[in-house]
Amino acid sequence: MKTLRDILYKVHITATSGDMSRHVAGLAFDSRHVAQDYAFIAVTGTQTDGHHYVAQAIQTGASIIVLEKMPEIIREDITYVVVRQSAQALGIMAANFYDNPSHSLTLVGITGTNGKTTVATLLYKLFGALGYRCGLLSTVVNRIVDKEIPATHTTPDPIQLQQLLRQQVEAGCTHCFMEVSSHAIDQERIAGLRFSGAVFTNITHDHLDYHKTFDNYIRAKKKFFDDLSSDAFALVNADDKRGMVMLQNTRAAKKTYALQKLADFKGKIISNTIDGLELDVDNRPVWFRLIGDFNAYNLLAVYGTAVLLGQQPDDVLTRLSSLSGAEGRFELVKAGARITAIVDYAHTPDALKNVLETIHQFRTGPEQVITVVGCGGNRDRTKRPLMGAIACRFSDKVVLTSDNPRDEDPLDIIREIQSGISPSEKKKTLVMADREEAIKTACMLAKERDIVLVAGKGHEKYQEIKGVKLPFDDKEVLERMLKLFFK
Repeated sequence: MKTLRDILYKVHITATSGDMSRHVAGLAFDSRHVAQDYAFIAVTGTQTDGHHYVAQAIQTGASIIVLEKMPEIIREDITYVVVRQSAQALGIMAANFYDNPSHSLTLVGITGTNGKTTVATLLYKLFGALGYRCGLLSTVVNRIVDKEIPATHTTPDPIQLQQLLRQQVEAGCTHCFMEVSSHAIDQERIAGLRFSGAVFTNITHDHLDYHKTFDNYIRAKKKFFDDLSSDAFALVNADDKRGMVMLQNTRAAKKTYALQKLADFKGKIISNTIDGLELDVDNRPVWFRLIGDFNAYNLLAVYGTAVLLGQQPDDVLTRLSSLSGAEGRFELVKAGARITAIVDYAHTPDALKNVLETIHQFRTGPEQVITVVGCGGNRDRTKRPLMGAIACRFSDKVVLTSDNPRDEDPLDIIREIQSGISPSEKKKTLVMADREEAIKTACMLAKERDIVLVAGKGHEKYQEIKGVKLPFDDKEVLERMLKLFFK
């Protein structure tokens, strides 16, 4: 059991009261998770302020309170630690409590609007194929070598994060590849971690419900690179106009990848079909199982990262060419002479545009593109009209439906999606608020050789309605409907 002094190492403390040599049984930032002799860290969150729950935490057994302002009433049996920023302190304390597991791993973080999951998953698979024991922290699933742990957030909270990394170290992992969301950066969930490298995929319209402005969103991503140490690397997409912005103030070794511009890791698309991609990677022609221009960038990011981590280019490309992508990312549910059906996680305007543009590259004649799309509730509303406009621009028919409506009325969300659709294109849309019925309708509308895209949820196995997560799997529903209509 560690002492309070041990776990406060590197925390910016402004005042203390009480015994600083206390032993700490555990950490919590939710008063409901406090047990005897725990340290409770009062974090100001987006929904609640932990400072309002200090009394409850003490009643539950907390003997140490970490907070940003000394309370008016001081109990002599309690130790109080005032810190400059409690969210940051939580991350650092959690790292110290679990013996700084990131120091024992080669930890690489991937950030960007689109591509994080694919890049992280491919790196995990690649290094496993190269003979390393690896961990994965992703939107889809967390992994400790072959053990799966369900993922609840793109980036876990600081305590869960350090627990998972400690388990990876104890399982003999040498590498960990993790998605780093803008929320996690802004909320200091990655405080206390030591990254060996960071990867930037791209940045497009998303999360403005949280960040409020696009500039704030960019700054959150950039902070990840600003905080890297001089012995890390920063690998960015040079074809994204914000890629070089990420490198402006970093101390890390600056590296780039690109399809269009000069870069440290250069690629060129030779062919792009429904069966896969052929790329010229640093003057080496290689065929990959992944599909689409956007995956060409993802593959380059993985290749560049692996080489920067000391792997031989030819070994990397040989292994990488045989790998499949992440679940729910341009996943072919059924392809053949009768119909092509695709499930994709695309839930931003840029991601949806990428997927639909890729589909159009495969069209050989009169086949229709039928898209099922919605938008999540209680999230960035400004992207809804854009999603509607893009879906209609690149599709022959569009079925507007619910995604995860959460606390909103699905029809209200659909009306906001419709506001971006021109009057001339509204005739190609149908409204079907029930998502299963929407997928069924798309399959009923499809004829032989048509392409059905179900966008927005990808790997998710639930639909969140009025605070309840109900079982729902786009892929399972789509497979069922295909069997019904295309036996």
